[in-house]
Amino acid sequence: MTKKILLFALVVISTVSMAQKAQRIGYVDMEYILENIPEYNESQMQLNAKAAAWQTQIELQKKEIEDLKAALNNERVLLTAELIVDREEDIEIKELDLKLLQESYFGSSGDLYILRQQLVQPIQDLIYNAIQEIAVRRKYDFVLDNSDNLIMLYMNNQFDVSDLVLDSVNRAKKRGEAEEKRESVTSETDPEKEQVLSEKEAKKAELQKKIEDRKAAQAKQREELRKEIEAKRQKRIEEIEAAKKAKEEKKKGNN
Repeated sequence: MTKKILLFALVVISTVSMAQKAQRIGYVDMEYILENIPEYNESQMQLNAKAAAWQTQIELQKKEIEDLKAALNNERVLLTAELIVDREEDIEIKELDLKLLQESYFGSSGDLYILRQQLVQPIQDLIYNAIQEIAVRRKYDFVLDNSDNLIMLYMNNQFDVSDLVLDSVNRAKKRGEAEEKRESVTSETDPEKEQVLSEKEAKKAELQKKIEDRKAAQAKQREELRKEIEAKRQKRIEEIEAAKKAKEEKKKGNN
């Protein structure tokens, strides 16, 4: 909020300081615009559904780990030191899996981020392109977002271009739909159209590859940890066997 107040103050100061040029300022209500774009609402519903499903999966794994820890604490007095270490290592692996799963879903470059790029980014691009087009056409020096607690001391509705942005977005969507139809008809005979479609498919494939590469890297990390833990376990078994053998030989020597 502080940043937005500072931004607005900067605009006012700029307006006053540049008296030789009349500053034209428009504003939009981004929340209003997004609420009136059905594709955006559908995308948000898909994102929320995916996020909820992923969070449920994470919570189930958390519960499994908590149950394993509780069982270990309850049975600790009945277990040998080796079994205790084995169970602790199993829990360690599951905790790593959980951490990697959380990062895979909700990390800075996780599945939710990539899915948001696929679903929401095109809509945001349409909106920002429409705002720029209107700002240039109406010769605005600034276009502010009136949503999200931006303090506007006075607003003249004639400078609210939210509905103009919505109209521009809807026209752009219709043009895009018409263009897609033409592309589907002419792509077989028009190399340029076919190239555009190929580029779109390439972008989708690139995003999918990022997901697959990240999951492969996480699987490799889990496997390396399992090998490391297994190596420690084997070493511990060898040390126990060596200690038993040394104890038996010492006992024979005393006899």
